[in-house]
Amino acid sequence: MTYPACPSCNENYTYADGDLLICPMCAHEWSASGDSSDDVAVIKDAVGNVLNDGDSVTVIKDLKVKGSSTPIKVGTKVKSIRLIHDAPDDHDIDCKIDGFGAMKLKSSVVKKA
Repeated sequence: MTYPACPSCNENYTYADGDLLICPMCAHEWSASGDSSDDVAVIKDAVGNVLNDGDSVTVIKDLKVKGSSTPIKVGTKVKSIRLIHDAPDDHDIDCKIDGFGAMKLKSSVVKKA
């Protein structure tokens, strides 16, 4: 039986594991049935907690902001985040921070509050 090429790296070494197809080259996993509705990437914070839309997070390191002389300090709480799936860069959280306004953050610099 032949399996489709990996949608992530286009290699032809995919194999089946139950209902999933797996690429050993890049470790990408996807549904073998072709139904991509449950194929949404899970976004995790810096310590491994799964993030959801509407969660509150806390910044875990000082962040320099372009155009501002003051950084976002450690411990700043951000409420009602929105997750961005398939972001072109690593900034996968959209939020508003008091005193700074709307901005995007990386999930690797926050932890779930």
